[in-house]
Amino acid sequence: MKKVLIKILIIVLLVILILTAILVGTYKVLIKPVSKNIEEKEVVIPMGSGTEEIAKILKEKNLIKNELIFKIYVKINKVSNFQAGTYYLKESMDLKEITDMLKTGIMYDQNNITITYLEGKPIWWLANQIAEKTNNTEEDIYALLENEEYINELIEKYWFLTEDIKNEDIYYPLEGYLFPDTYEISSKEAKVEEIFEKMLDQMENVLEQYKQEIEESKYSIHELLTLASVVETEGMRDEDRKNIASVFYNRLDLGMSLGSDVTTYYGIKVDMGERELYQKELDTYNPYNTRGPQMEGKLPVGPIASVGRKSIEAAIEPNETNYLFFAADKTGKTYFTSTNEEHLKLINELQDSGLWYEH
Repeated sequence: MKKVLIKILIIVLLVILILTAILVGTYKVLIKPVSKNIEEKEVVIPMGSGTEEIAKILKEKNLIKNELIFKIYVKINKVSNFQAGTYYLKESMDLKEITDMLKTGIMYDQNNITITYLEGKPIWWLANQIAEKTNNTEEDIYALLENEEYINELIEKYWFLTEDIKNEDIYYPLEGYLFPDTYEISSKEAKVEEIFEKMLDQMENVLEQYKQEIEESKYSIHELLTLASVVETEGMRDEDRKNIASVFYNRLDLGMSLGSDVTTYYGIKVDMGERELYQKELDTYNPYNTRGPQMEGKLPVGPIASVGRKSIEAAIEPNETNYLFFAADKTGKTYFTSTNEEHLKLINELQDSGLWYEH
């Protein structure tokens, strides 16, 4: 009986070993390239895509053999932080080459890269992205922004860049003027000037559609983009942006301060969410800080972040309302009110229902 049990155990172990060998062999085969085809295929990875969605996109493009194996590979190798953008992949690439590229944003041939500038991000965020993706340093970027000759050349070239960006109180003259999008850059050796030119060209393409409205506005292009940047960072949903813009315009018309925390964060060069603001920071004058003194009826001295198309449109074509206040709940829903009493009542209701942000 004992010998029979030993034989059964040996057979079971052999079966397990054979199955393991088959699984390992299958895995090794499925992580290899789909074919020897070196033709590039354009692949767009949307913002916020997870492993499952990326696997589906790659399978539809016939760039991987199996979606499940792709997810297993990612899990085993602890691959994370895939970058959104447009890539050019080949069937001749294996999973390591594909995931390495999606993780770093660098093209397979290492000669082309993509840089994605997100809406609502300040220029120091972009400087970090450029430094990570190219051979430029953050210091190179800031030095260029301080180069008056370079800035003057840009003002000569682009109709929407004016002398306003040279105000000595402005931290970075191109803040808010570099359009947020995904850009393909020639190589890691690309100069900052080349990258900025692509972003400014795209901003020009967007603003051209509103040029007549901009020229007829009582606000300058600099003021419109400044307001758009505040709308961008305050608004969580596109459908709320025109109402948010109306709140700020109504406040300006009444000589009220905008009262926007996001402007205070920018003024002290602290990222939103990094920490809470101190009362002293809120109460101290800064030409960006619309919560501070001497800012009644005034916009910040310049934009505080990159601005997307919806926020630009909101600043140029705001809704006509009598709203003076707004607040967002935990779900991102924004509520608008016309009086301080209504605003305080709304906050109490949100607190009672557990929808108010607790810091």
